[in-house]
Amino acid sequence: MTKTKRSNKLPKRYDDDLFVCDILDAMPKGDMASMEHPMFSLSTKPDMKARHYDNGNKWLEIKPSDTGLATVHDRDVLIYCISQCMAAYNEGREVSRHLEIDAYRLLEATNRASSGAGNDLLKAALDRLAGTRIKTNIYQGETEKTDNFGMIDGYSIVSETKHKRIQKLTITLSDWIFEAIQHSNVLSMNKEYFRLRKPIERRLYELARKHCGQQPKWTIYLDTLAKKTGSQSKPKEFKRMITKVLNVNADDPYIPDYSFVLEGDLLVVRPLANTKTTFDTTRLPQLDPDTYEQGRTFAVGWDIRVLENEWRTWIVKDKIKVHDVDAHFLKYCKNKGHVSNQNRLI
Repeated sequence: MTKTKRSNKLPKRYDDDLFVCDILDAMPKGDMASMEHPMFSLSTKPDMKARHYDNGNKWLEIKPSDTGLATVHDRDVLIYCISQCMAAYNEGREVSRHLEIDAYRLLEATNRASSGAGNDLLKAALDRLAGTRIKTNIYQGETEKTDNFGMIDGYSIVSETKHKRIQKLTITLSDWIFEAIQHSNVLSMNKEYFRLRKPIERRLYELARKHCGQQPKWTIYLDTLAKKTGSQSKPKEFKRMITKVLNVNADDPYIPDYSFVLEGDLLVVRPLANTKTTFDTTRLPQLDPDTYEQGRTFAVGWDIRVLENEWRTWIVKDKIKVHDVDAHFLKYCKNKGHVSNQNRLI
């Protein structure tokens, strides 16, 4: 009897539009700081090892709870909460770090099992998110400071069925996460992210989404990649692991939006052709990093990378001459922000 080959991705447990049902057409969104830095463990088993991470003048210390460090898969809960908040914010509704959550909707949206075992996994994720302590000078707002926090300040299970399945719960986000929402330091993510099986696959996608975006190419050396993913493997083992993932992905692309090629010890990341806009948006120079930060203050609630994509597409389509790309983009952001404010007043 021929053995059925296991899919590279997790099964699609629900209909395509279930994320849309709950957060009104919003794509999943993650905060940029934890997309860039290794705040979650790659382990699928209890990880009790404290971590320290340095990246230039940025540093991060992580201490586990008695059930272990929060994991990459636990991050699903935060992505859902951030997405809920951003959807409300973009519609002009009140946004709070205290969320009332329909547990079944959360499980649907993040492609997690809704069985009794799935509920147990959700409870364990909440415990790790609340219990893991993070101390860092990586800030989400405009003020440089050192924070000490858990990813969530706490949670309450409001109701359970007689079979002990969660129906409702409340989650209180940490101030650090909520600051990312308030300052729009978030990025949209592909819903297929939730079907990636391995934590390292998810971290590859997160880093590509954060650093590559819609640029023609982004590169990173393996030693730096290992630090950014949070890998505890030795260099030789890490390269073997990455090579295996990339070889499988090359034969049957399942990591969304980006292609990955290893050239020696250099990983080369490019957007897939079908993720690019219709028009060539790469003719203009890249924006200064400070421009993105300033643009977010003008267009509060907008995904700055989406705005950049729209701006570049508009320029190419209408053949607009641009002499100062940064100033031109900031004017575009101001106009978007003005329109949003007007809509909220109506």
